[in-house]
Amino acid sequence: MNDEREELTRRILENQRGIVKAFSRLQSPLFSSNLTMRQLTVVMMVSVRGSATGQELSHHLGVALGTVTGIVDRLVAHGLVSRHEDPHDRRVRRVELTPAGLKLVEQINDAGLQQYQSIMNYLDTDMLHCLSQVSHRMREVAEDLYGT
Repeated sequence: MNDEREELTRRILENQRGIVKAFSRLQSPLFSSNLTMRQLTVVMMVSVRGSATGQELSHHLGVALGTVTGIVDRLVAHGLVSRHEDPHDRRVRRVELTPAGLKLVEQINDAGLQQYQSIMNYLDTDMLHCLSQVSHRMREVAEDLYGT
């Protein structure tokens, strides 16, 4: 990367950090959920995948299967996930979100989108066109790098 690109990238990341810092001052379901970081990670991972096995969660979190069992037990007690037999292998139990878990994820996502929407309400149409093009391209690159 050349110096100009490095400086522009640094500024963009600094601006993004400032936006996130401003958002953190707002009440969000993300902060008021009373979930630990690992519990929240499990909820979000299951949300993205649709379901996950204990082994998959153990691998993703980098913890022992027994630790995952405890995390999932607490999420079951909160009513956010349930365990079901895997239809392809009855020895395997899959973790899935309950309606309450789906609602929590939706609330977290909606809160973030509403915060961005409130910022965009202050941008003029030309700026929104630019932002639309940039965000579209960033999404394409993200999908190329990390999949959909």
